[in-house]
Amino acid sequence: MNTDPRKIADRFTDTVNRAPGVKLRLLRPLLTLLATGEPVAVGRLAAQAGRTVDEIREALADMPDTEYDTEGRIIGSGLTHNPTPHRYQTNGRTLYAWCAMDTLVFPAILGHIAQVTSACRATGEPVRLTATPDGPANVEPATTVVSLVTPDAPASVRASFCNLVHFFTSADAAKHWLAEHPDARVLPVADAYEVGRPVIEQILSGGAGSGCC
Repeated sequence: MNTDPRKIADRFTDTVNRAPGVKLRLLRPLLTLLATGEPVAVGRLAAQAGRTVDEIREALADMPDTEYDTEGRIIGSGLTHNPTPHRYQTNGRTLYAWCAMDTLVFPAILGHIAQVTSACRATGEPVRLTATPDGPANVEPATTVVSLVTPDAPASVRASFCNLVHFFTSADAAKHWLAEHPDARVLPVADAYEVGRPVIEQILSGGAGSGCC
């Protein structure tokens, strides 16, 4: 299995761009609003994204993993108000993320610092780190790794990717999980951030494909 982070990054970027329901142009404005801790109305997202309400509704219809409250407002899309194993604390708010990779890349997209607390998928032991726009810091334990998958034909970004991207306290701790998921690999936390960097740059540059979102 290829373990070159640069080649993994190329593969990861390709997977993200092909995943159904991923609207990279919409991600930054949506994350910005979700990070306030308040549910996001469609009209508010349209204003933030500089799009019409109809354009946003059309984009959201193609984003089946999006989470809504009982009033139809968005409360989760990568960053979520619903509890997950990945706690994401920033600006005095406690939020959550769909996967380990989200916690590493969102600070770079949003320009803030987050305190991340998760649990080793294998042992349940706590994993803690400071996620900054320039990458992870203060990773505890220092041996922590992140599992990654790059499916050829992801059916859903959350089911095909996020649900398989975890923290482990060490590569050794991940061995049994990897045996059950032979298409996955693990990387040190800093390397996992580097794998996500091309997608970060794509989002920040606005070069995330054509069309509305």
